[in-house]
Amino acid sequence: MRLTSHTDFALRLLISLAVVEERLVTIEELARRHGLSRNHLMKVAQTLVSLGYVTGVRGRAGGLKLARPASTIRMGEVVRALEDDTLLVECLGDGPTTCILSGACLLTHTMGRAMEAFFASLDEVTLADLAAPRMALRQRLGVGEGSDRGLAATA
Repeated sequence: MRLTSHTDFALRLLISLAVVEERLVTIEELARRHGLSRNHLMKVAQTLVSLGYVTGVRGRAGGLKLARPASTIRMGEVVRALEDDTLLVECLGDGPTTCILSGACLLTHTMGRAMEAFFASLDEVTLADLAAPRMALRQRLGVGEGSDRGLAATA
């Protein structure tokens, strides 16, 4: 399974917000630091706000922050919410299949178990776990520990 860029960017945004939890972070800061399109990141942020993972504060001093503690956000939950198509093969779907082997081979069962294992692994990991190497992540984001220099300060 390959995650969409939307999901990839959403996970990066969530990790960044978990690491810089002491203040609001702007889309501009995140886009610059990650080298991503501001417009695309804006769509990702809107999705995360609508799903309840992120809170957006409007206005001049606005920005984004996590809507709930990072320790309560499980990665399997996030990926399931963001990905429309998690099927590894067509015969795992509910619709009619074009595979002549459907129902007779064990591929469907095997791929279904693989997908369950994939999500079980993601369900074991919280956003707080991903943000645990806090010092290294803050350094990559250009955020000094104990300072309010911001993501853009070293961009």
